Amino acid sequence: MMPSHSPPPPDAPTLLLVDDDRLALATTAQGLRQMGYAVVTADSPEQALRSAADASFHLAVLDMRMPGLSGIELAHLLERRHGLRSLFLSAHGERHEVSDAIAQGALGYLVKPVDPARMVPTIEAALARARDLDALQAAKQQLEHALAGDRVVSVAVGLRMAREGLSEQAAFAALRDEARRQRRKLQDFCTELVGSAPAHGRVGP
Repeated sequence: MMPSHSPPPPDAPTLLLVDDDRLALATTAQGLRQMGYAVVTADSPEQALRSAADASFHLAVLDMRMPGLSGIELAHLLERRHGLRSLFLSAHGERHEVSDAIAQGALGYLVKPVDPARMVPTIEAALARARDLDALQAAKQQLEHALAGDRVVSVAVGLRMAREGLSEQAAFAALRDEARRQRRKLQDFCTELVGSAPAHGRVGP
């Protein structure tokens, strides 16, 4: 079975729906499209990986048990290779497996058989959580890049952490926001902050 593509409505979340039960796959996909989602289907983990390599998705919805790779194994590959997060479709007897998957980063699960209309709250919660995680990851990468590339920013972050008891990421975000409000470059803002700090409050030599 080839992946099913439908033109997504403007700004509609795009889901990758994966299930080896082709009838359930087609029925669920049709229902989710009626709920306003853009849906691409795959009836095997291998097909899902090909689809994820060819297109961008907001969320993967994966059956727990499939021939070849399990849903959990597929979820790990989708996140590692494409940054795509997942929630699971599970049978009642698989809840302990899903609990383990959630502990490893999955965004939730739905118990089969599923009514597409009743899937919407869980899907929306998972999409919101995925956006939050993406924002946190982007902020972390921005912080790491700034600290690696400019010592004065690192020193300023250390000062803010010491003065206000903030985490490293929170201190960096505060400095970045202040620099933006003043329409200044972060490096220039931090240089002035470090230069005006009392000698006993400075970080490093």
